[in-house]
Amino acid sequence: MRKLGFVGLISSWVLLLGLLLPVSATGQTELAPERKKIDVLIQQVGELKDAKFVRNGSTYEVSTAVRFLRGKWEANDSAVKTARDFIDKVASASGTSGKPYLIRFKDGREIKSRDFLLAELKKLET
Repeated sequence: MRKLGFVGLISSWVLLLGLLLPVSATGQTELAPERKKIDVLIQQVGELKDAKFVRNGSTYEVSTAVRFLRGKWEANDSAVKTARDFIDKVASASGTSGKPYLIRFKDGREIKSRDFLLAELKKLET
């Protein structure tokens, strides 16, 4: 077995880092479009003027829903790789009660947030 001197050891580390960094950068690049989609989905919830967000039986303004969804996304960031992950793992139901989140429109009509967000995602992807 050949011994590496200090310079050889440093050169080996530089080479190893050079091989690993592009993988990391590529992973971030692949996630960027999905993160943008998630941002747009959250913005679309915020643009639902005259609508309310229903979570665990309590009604909230959409501005509160936006802050809540961003916070929950941040708390679950490692589990969310795609916009669909965001919808399924963050924005569909309470992790505590399992109850679905709802969006209630001015006319009283309600839709599950999952259904609303999936429809909006479909529009983004077409």
